[in-house]
Amino acid sequence: MVQQQADLRTMRDSGRMGQTLDRLRIAAEGPENTMPYLMEAVRSYATLGEIFQVMKEVFGVYEEPTMI
Repeated sequence: MVQQQADLRTMRDSGRMGQTLDRLRIAAEGPENTMPYLMEAVRSYATLGEIFQVMKEVFGVYEEPTMI
């Protein structure tokens, strides 16, 4: 699987993929629906980890409140 990811990264258009992730970030920071931007990122062969990283940067990571 790691080799497949490496092969994917070498064959994809990194510039296009980066632009789609930038557009996703901008959409996530505003009130816009992110689904079209997520689909665009997938079509540009962005990995799940790369997409998740963008969402994590915008929204952070949920931490369940501690109950005592």
